Amino acid sequence: MSEINDTQPSVVVSPAKKRSSLWITILVFLFILAVGILLGYTSGLGDRRKAASVILNQQIDEQFQTGVKALESGLYQVALKNFQFVIQQNPNYPGVQDKLVEVLLKLSLFPTTSVEVTPMFTATPDLREAEAIFTQARTSIAGLDWEGALENLDALRKADPTYKTVEVDGMYYIALIQRGEGKIVNQDCKAISLEGGIYDLTLAERFGPLDDYAQGLRNWARIYITGASFWDIDWNQVLYYFDLLYINMPYMQDSSCMTSMQRYRIASIMYADSLAASGDVCGAREYYDAGLLISNQDNSLVVPTATYVWEQCENQNQPESTAIPQISTGIPTPDLTTFPMPSDIPANP
Repeated sequence: MSEINDTQPSVVVSPAKKRSSLWITILVFLFILAVGILLGYTSGLGDRRKAASVILNQQIDEQFQTGVKALESGLYQVALKNFQFVIQQNPNYPGVQDKLVEVLLKLSLFPTTSVEVTPMFTATPDLREAEAIFTQARTSIAGLDWEGALENLDALRKADPTYKTVEVDGMYYIALIQRGEGKIVNQDCKAISLEGGIYDLTLAERFGPLDDYAQGLRNWARIYITGASFWDIDWNQVLYYFDLLYINMPYMQDSSCMTSMQRYRIASIMYADSLAASGDVCGAREYYDAGLLISNQDNSLVVPTATYVWEQCENQNQPESTAIPQISTGIPTPDLTTFPMPSDIPANP
């Protein structure tokens, strides 16, 4: 048994391997330590942020509830300040936009009176013209006549820039948002003016923050205008912008009455035509497929070209012949007839 053990090779661990193993252990330990520190810091930072967020949300809730009570009590100026605070901190707070509009309307319908000290021998200004215009603007807003409301508000500001500034600003805010949204989304596509809608919403932003819907409409309108500017110039750019609109706002349109979906379909086919003309039939096939997925009576005119391109792409993708060519090595082939056959080989004596 000892002889067998003596014949076994002895395993000797070199000092270099020992040092390498030690360094690996140290590095693993340091890595775990660093990860632990990082996770602890991240967790602490997250906790502080959560605490700050909770405090802010509590303040927002309190301001909103205070504003609601002030509105119900007829303290419209107080309610206005409460709702403005909420909107500044969180424009998407549930119900705050509606409450702001409500309090602005209350201020316009039931303006607060203020006592002003009039110096002696100073004539009292005649506010009858301003009051009449203000009443007309208020009537226009109640009747959803945004154009008429803005015309009256402009006339009021021209007649007396200081007349009920808070109420007038609120009426401007409401009328500009409503008119701007109506210019971007309108059942009568001929009446659509994307540029005009963007302009109105930008003006409204001077009087108060826009909600998500108004901001979204303005952004998508800008994308539509940008994409349409490349029409007949760069179909690849047209596709880039209208691909976004096709997914998110497929029925947005301008005064041409062409929806985002229709523009995406046409751009896909036109870009496919340009790729096919340059010889990239497989690339063209992809865009023909995208365009033809959108139902249209003119698709039948595109199908023959798309079919031809599809076939050409398939032919290009056919595998080439795998036959192995005969390669001459220069070595003569031996004559097997001179080799002895198994029956000719003598047996081993």
